[in-house]
Amino acid sequence: MNEKKALFEDDFEVDFDTDLDAALSKVLEEATPAEAPADAPASHPAPETVQIPPHQAWEMFADHGAGGARAIPAIHAVAFCENSETLKMLGNVAADRRMAQARLDIEEGGLIRAMQYLGLNPTPNLLILESSAPVATLLAQIDQLASLCEEGVQVMVIGAANDIALYRQLMARGVSDYLVLPLTPVQMVQSIGDLFTHPDAPFVGKSVSVIGAKGGVGASTLAHNLAWAMAENASVNTSLIDLDLSFGTTALDFNHETSQTVADALLAPDRADDAVISRLLTKATDRLSLFTAPASLSQLIDVEPDAYAKVIDGVRRLIPYVVLDLPHGWSTWLSHTLVGSDEVILVCQPDLASLRNGKNIIDNLNAKRPNDAPPRLVMNMSGVPKRPEIPIKDFSAAIGVEPEIVLPFDPQLFGTASNNGQMISETDPLAKPSQAIDALAARLTGREVSQAKPSLLGKLLGK
Repeated sequence: MNEKKALFEDDFEVDFDTDLDAALSKVLEEATPAEAPADAPASHPAPETVQIPPHQAWEMFADHGAGGARAIPAIHAVAFCENSETLKMLGNVAADRRMAQARLDIEEGGLIRAMQYLGLNPTPNLLILESSAPVATLLAQIDQLASLCEEGVQVMVIGAANDIALYRQLMARGVSDYLVLPLTPVQMVQSIGDLFTHPDAPFVGKSVSVIGAKGGVGASTLAHNLAWAMAENASVNTSLIDLDLSFGTTALDFNHETSQTVADALLAPDRADDAVISRLLTKATDRLSLFTAPASLSQLIDVEPDAYAKVIDGVRRLIPYVVLDLPHGWSTWLSHTLVGSDEVILVCQPDLASLRNGKNIIDNLNAKRPNDAPPRLVMNMSGVPKRPEIPIKDFSAAIGVEPEIVLPFDPQLFGTASNNGQMISETDPLAKPSQAIDALAARLTGREVSQAKPSLLGKLLGK
């Protein structure tokens, strides 16, 4: 199948083997779609073409200009709710990945219950108060509550009245924020973050984790080409971190050997400050920096789980976009890295092993990231000659996510790029896989890509 073939399932006429059909039927019968958490965003829509989507089509969840998600500090917050919808919304807030370090206790009852609580307990860092009382009553209760609060407490009031006069009176009494219902969990998390994140806090870049549903699905190839597309075609500064310490291929794919690798930072995370990480990162291009893996079996590298987060956060302080090439497997640090990522990309092949493993990963992450979009699904190596495959529509129905892009089996294009130490958009920028990965880069960065055209000399030389 050559590179000019289309990217989507309808373009692949592959016979579906009877035995595989029976196996798929069993999987589909056993697989029940996970119940979506309340207020969770819908899954990513399936693309209909490989054209770059217009600005208005990019995800409503993405705030492309504000950097990555910043964790809320280790604060103690107590919320006092009057209605069940607010109680449910705050339950989703407490489960949000950005609140992992914080503690949020939720109590039924409004300001009266809050005053009873403060009479018996120390003042928390944050009070969240819901009130439907008339303005005069609300203000009187806030004044009474103030006498019970210790200095420095932040107070957020949730109400139903969109009243600027009430807002000003609450601000004059020292209330930190006034929020009007209805609220989504993400809006609430952002509001809490605004109160406890110092305006001069270091910038953090957006993290994009790429992981395969099983070994050999091409997750590393996708991660490397995606990082290149983000840096060179979407024109945003990007770093690629290869976290497959024993078998990573970043150095090979970019033809960029270096004596310093990500293991140097992981083995001494407390010393890996911004200056050290800057020295360890190597430039592949003006916009793309690499943190390669040692890819050696000469010694066993035992890394503490917390070290991965420290090093990744260190790179995020320096680079606007960070692509993480994750090894196939499952461990504490892998799970924490995926849960804490701004975006997760799951790479699958159209087979049963990818379907089973991919559904397990998606269900696990959806449960731990109730306020985030599901992982983005990339179907790779579709249309292998004479190989029975699960049709993309059936695969999507069983796994619960529509694919962002479907990449065809194209050994000529990918093999040539790999052997030359190039990315596929360098080898053939007009090939359908190159355009599809550019489209994914555009969605992740919020920028249109500039697709290079082969030069006349390149055509003459067959490049």
